Amino acid sequence: MLPKAELHVHIEGTFEPELIFAIAERNRVEVPYPSVEALRSAYQFSDLQSFLNLYYAGMNVLKTEQDFFDLAMAYFAKASAQGVVHSELFFDPQAHIARGVPFEVVINGLDQAVRQSKQTHGLSSSLIMCFLRDLTAESAMEVFNQSLAHGDKFVAVGLDSAEVGNPPSKFKNVFDKARAEGFVTVAHAGEEGPPEYVWQAIDLLKVSRIDHGVRSLEDSKLVEALKEQAIPLTVCPLSNVKLKVFSSMAEHNIKKMLDLGLNATVNSDDPAYFGGYVEDNFTAVRQALNLSKAEEIQLCRNSINAAFIDASEKAQYLSQLEKSAV
Repeated sequence: MLPKAELHVHIEGTFEPELIFAIAERNRVEVPYPSVEALRSAYQFSDLQSFLNLYYAGMNVLKTEQDFFDLAMAYFAKASAQGVVHSELFFDPQAHIARGVPFEVVINGLDQAVRQSKQTHGLSSSLIMCFLRDLTAESAMEVFNQSLAHGDKFVAVGLDSAEVGNPPSKFKNVFDKARAEGFVTVAHAGEEGPPEYVWQAIDLLKVSRIDHGVRSLEDSKLVEALKEQAIPLTVCPLSNVKLKVFSSMAEHNIKKMLDLGLNATVNSDDPAYFGGYVEDNFTAVRQALNLSKAEEIQLCRNSINAAFIDASEKAQYLSQLEKSAV
């Protein structure tokens, strides 16, 4: 198993049914399913929105710092077992604030886990705060202003949730402010939304990475721009098939991305819901697209180089990768 960085994973999307029921019991919250098996069997989705409905229902049991700590530590255990040496976790504060859970509770619980990830599970990690694009730009600005008191606990801001009809341009002002405050930026674009959304993320939000980006290949000029600027694409193959972006893994375009010289990486997105963690994604792509060892190594190398870590950490992880690749 090759060392790799995971750059596109929603911590709320790592919430396995067993842990949902355990935390629900601890917090005396009722889960609207009779059993772990019944909940897991509900993980059948027709599109992004059908997934989001269940995703937001699942996080209702998260109430305390301990809950968020336990959630992240459970993910780190699984990620470490799948060869992840560095992980950057998305979290959605607005979804929790709307449920009456204070921002501080969310970020303090996650921050404690991030600080412990190396010691307990042998991987480094950091947090990326995402704005829910189906909420207002004003709501995003409000939560960003609130977050500044905890600005040392996350490294970047991102944009996620229902893409269609919520273009990146809607959030230009808050992304301008985030960059002015010293944060790097990323954004989900070109998953269900058109290539134009990828252009907006690059030109208006000045992102350092595009999350998903699979529809970029529909625009040859965009492909050239992504290649020329070496903008990383954090691709999530199992997610794309589960949400019907592609009808099968054999139709996925990640191998084509590599053939075109694009800076693609493999990630798990919401692994508890989409059938696998990052190495499971590699396995699915390898089998369906006849991925070569060299291509697999390139995807891992891309992930480490695209991480928001310093040059010495990158060198250390790249050295681990080259030794494992022999």
